[in-house]
Amino acid sequence: MSSISENVDRLTCLPEEIISHILSLIPIRLAVQTSILSKKWRYTWMLLKKLAFNDYPYILDRDPLSKFVDSVLELYKTSHIEVFRLHFSDNWVRKSNVSKWINEAIRLNVREIDIQVKLLELPLRLFTCKRLTKLRLIVNCNDPDVFNVPSPVILPCLKTLEISVNGKPCTNAFILINGSPTLESLFLEVAWRDDEEEYNFNIPTLKRLELRTRKCLSVINKVVLNVPNLEYFLVGGVLCSLFVMKDLSNLVEATFSFYEIRFSHLMSELLKGISEAKSLSWSTSNIDLPIPLNSPLPKFLNLKRLELKGSCSRWLSMFHVLENSCELEHLCIDEPEEFCWIEPQQIPTCMLSKLTTLKFKRCEGRKWDLQFLEYMLGNSEVLKTLTIITSESLHPKGEMRLCAQLLKFPRASRSCEIHFVGNSTYN
Repeated sequence: MSSISENVDRLTCLPEEIISHILSLIPIRLAVQTSILSKKWRYTWMLLKKLAFNDYPYILDRDPLSKFVDSVLELYKTSHIEVFRLHFSDNWVRKSNVSKWINEAIRLNVREIDIQVKLLELPLRLFTCKRLTKLRLIVNCNDPDVFNVPSPVILPCLKTLEISVNGKPCTNAFILINGSPTLESLFLEVAWRDDEEEYNFNIPTLKRLELRTRKCLSVINKVVLNVPNLEYFLVGGVLCSLFVMKDLSNLVEATFSFYEIRFSHLMSELLKGISEAKSLSWSTSNIDLPIPLNSPLPKFLNLKRLELKGSCSRWLSMFHVLENSCELEHLCIDEPEEFCWIEPQQIPTCMLSKLTTLKFKRCEGRKWDLQFLEYMLGNSEVLKTLTIITSESLHPKGEMRLCAQLLKFPRASRSCEIHFVGNSTYN
């Protein structure tokens, strides 16, 4: 009987720091329920450094939910917490309660605040919190006054800011940005843009920048970037802004992910601005030609890695970029939206001297897929590895035929190896 008891309570014998770490990885509701079942660490949850409150789908009444959060914060014993997370995207919670809980987190000397709610009212103490290093604010409503940010804002230790606004970011988000002198990572999402207001990012400490626009009218605004230490840059959603790059001298990696491009010249200007990057990942969906073939492209003299997905991986668009990327070493094609093969007029320089790895994701083994692969194998003189990852829709017999066909193609590079990864969902 004693051996059974020992096995059942084996978790209790773990060191307290391991138990605390385990509990910190789960929502606070589950952490409390788990703790009270043990005699040894019944009150351990009160000392956790991470407080995470998530949606409770089965609780329709907001009052019990609010009472639970109140009780946890009231009973909490620690003098400081690392993370305070409040994710109530489905549950309606009063603005006043959210504001009160943020104040309590600040009282506990919180370092990271992560808020995702339907209704939000930000307490004044938040804008002068000297200990805060990360702030994430996502609001699932159309309240225009949700970010009534006072001036001045003083957040001397804030390194990471993630914010989603419904419009007019210059009147709210930029006040937060300008009040964070040590900011290194910024994510800004604009749900709806309908003005020509100019956005100026003059942030010398910034290393990572992500900008997304979900919807906008056919109005072009200007985005000015003066970020000399920026290493990673992402633009996504709808492209409806003219980007002016004053200083991106340290840019290493750029990512584009668009489902709408309002004007083609905006894409050309954006590419010019990031032409010094070493890595480019570019995804477009349901867009005929992201770059008109008669549009001049910049020379990507430092580009080593290129990933193309969707319509921008069509053969004409792809070779348009390859012709201007003489140092390219790694190329990845993902699910090209293509329906025929058109052989380029000349072989891109990178294929003759630099391109060593080629990856084709979600290959369906269509005629034009095979024609593209035959061309690449036959003309890439220093290619070392070709990796084919098949589409889930491709039948195993189709995979076998594709593999057999690839092995017949002549290779310009004697050292080229073909790696075939089947991904079929068929049994």
